[in-house]
Amino acid sequence: MSVAVSVVIPTFRRDQLLDRCLAAVATQDLPPECYEIIVSDNAGSPETARLVQSWIRPDGPLVRYILASDSPGPAAARNEGWRAARGPIIAFTDDDCIPSPSWLRKGLAGFTDGVAGVWGKVIVPTPEGTTPTDYQLDAANLERAEFVNANCFYRRETLEAVAGFDEQFETAWREDSDLFFRLLESGSRLARVADAVVVHPPRQARWGISLLQQRKSMFNALLYKKHPGLYRERIQSNPPWRYYLILVSLAAGVTGVALGVPFLVLAGLCLWAALTLQFCGRRLARTSHSATHVLEMLVTSALIPPVAVFWRLRGALRFRVWFL
Repeated sequence: MSVAVSVVIPTFRRDQLLDRCLAAVATQDLPPECYEIIVSDNAGSPETARLVQSWIRPDGPLVRYILASDSPGPAAARNEGWRAARGPIIAFTDDDCIPSPSWLRKGLAGFTDGVAGVWGKVIVPTPEGTTPTDYQLDAANLERAEFVNANCFYRRETLEAVAGFDEQFETAWREDSDLFFRLLESGSRLARVADAVVVHPPRQARWGISLLQQRKSMFNALLYKKHPGLYRERIQSNPPWRYYLILVSLAAGVTGVALGVPFLVLAGLCLWAALTLQFCGRRLARTSHSATHVLEMLVTSALIPPVAVFWRLRGALRFRVWFL
């Protein structure tokens, strides 16, 4: 029996999570000869290679390890993975995900009547009996996203036609949206299969993780440059004017101090404080009110606007696009 679907999993030094993912993918309710698993490793880690080798079993699916260390970023790792695949359908998930036992079977069933690609349901569980943190609530947005790499399938010929993922997206951000948008613009038929389920447990986040995540805004600029209409329609309808207003008010207050103008100091800093506290309050409205989390929200709410704007403008300069 020939391989019907190839599963591509990019990874980078997350062996414990990868092992959990492989345990789920290797026990799908398809005959093992019907699918293969390809792990594409950006780190070139000997430990990861040995882990993947340990999943090669006589009664299991074909498991292959690909060294992708010369190509930075998960987009490049996915490209190397699908190009080495043997199946006519390529399934993608991430090393921190847990596909359900029927994931592949349900996903394959969606390829009817010329469908070029399908995406399934992503479940982001939050700890029971507790209020989520800001990071956990943000991670839950994956449940509403379209065609995320945690759970999607494409015909190989479809990927070949559009040259796969754009490797200019050097981090795990917006490369899946870019491919989705290119397929929409090409008129490809796409479908959602809600029964193809992947669980994406949120990882333990370090303090202030929201500041580090602002670097992703640089690649929003690239996505906007390539697909301005779809970006405004499906990602962000308007620039984050609140961030810019916070920065302008802070700049006005600082300018007032430098020029010795008390009214400008008072007006600028009071507006900055009010907008920052409002931003913080919005983030705390549906999240944990523990002392450490409240402190984190206060500090990061003051720092996110300048950091986010910096990365947005850096992206605009790097990719030469007018992007606010």
